[in-house]
Amino acid sequence: MRINKELIRKSGFICTTAILLTSAVICTGLRISGVTPSVPLTILAAEGTLPAAAQSYNKISEESIISKPDEISIPAVTDNIPDPEKKTIPVSEKNTDKPYTFEASEPTEEELKQYNAEHSGEEQYPVTEISITKGNESFGNIEIKNSSSYDLDIAEELKGKLGFTMENTNEPQVLIYHTHTGESFLTYDTGYFFESFYPRTDDKTKNVCAVGEEISKQLNSAGIVTIHDTTIHDSTYSGAYDRSMATIQKYLKKYPTIKVVLDIHRDGIGTDTERCKPVCTVNNKKAAQIMLLAGYNYDGCEEFKDWEYNLRLALKIQKQAQEMYPGMMRPLYFADFMYNMNANTGSLLIEIGADSNTVEEVRYSGYLLGEVLKNVLSPPKT
Repeated sequence: MRINKELIRKSGFICTTAILLTSAVICTGLRISGVTPSVPLTILAAEGTLPAAAQSYNKISEESIISKPDEISIPAVTDNIPDPEKKTIPVSEKNTDKPYTFEASEPTEEELKQYNAEHSGEEQYPVTEISITKGNESFGNIEIKNSSSYDLDIAEELKGKLGFTMENTNEPQVLIYHTHTGESFLTYDTGYFFESFYPRTDDKTKNVCAVGEEISKQLNSAGIVTIHDTTIHDSTYSGAYDRSMATIQKYLKKYPTIKVVLDIHRDGIGTDTERCKPVCTVNNKKAAQIMLLAGYNYDGCEEFKDWEYNLRLALKIQKQAQEMYPGMMRPLYFADFMYNMNANTGSLLIEIGADSNTVEEVRYSGYLLGEVLKNVLSPPKT
């Protein structure tokens, strides 16, 4: 029997808030006294809160976007959308019918020396490697962090149908975009970061766009035509989800064949003087751990009535990834939020690594996730 846990959820929220406020006071006191909070305390605080990309239940409707054009201050997002009349895909997004192989890019000794020289005189702070693998619910090889007010039956959801059927077509079926396009990473795996480290940039080779590119190359090489949109939606942080939803809706209107919509982010775990990065090892190479997010329509709003389809897709991806690359996935995060997951029945938010992972680590994870998605999204053979 499914139980409405709304009262429990509210009570839990009050308790969690009290715990976090207490932790904040303790951490502040320690830092004022010159003592850096321990890594376990840092992780506890990070794991007890919502990830950076999901901090509330975000309701978005097409009407609200259209009625508030003055709030959108970024350039028009139509410039890099393929012509719907010609139905052509940009050259970089065409199916190549050739296997895509990840090309590693390790820094030279000279590059590392130059990196340190550029930050001469700055304080260095530690980066601790962690592995997050356990949730509060599990089924087989699937771990879930269920923070929702829903009594989840993982086995039943896995049996359920998806909200779409992939086809053998040259039309786009997957859209990859970035609500927080500027989210970036460390450059090198040195075990530390400098005090000037600021994990945001518009350089698309160093932010989450580099991860999206790896995923899209994998899918396109498998014949699953994928569009990777790199529009900057977070030139101002407020309203980023409204702007990215506007981008999604334009693509869905131009390409109604799109079935899967993926918002690629990265997490942030740690403090100003100590950071943690979630890592795993795949084929003797370090990769960033990945966390899938799926939202629950806890208040029954009409625009998010098909939320279960997203969850089922996330569960299938989680299961496949754990079979192919054990340890690569953090627990699937299921909670009372929406965050553009009402765009269609195949919409997910995915966090790949954290700001203290390196570009190389997250690119590799994007490549691996592309391999997983190829297996999950391959159309039935005719």
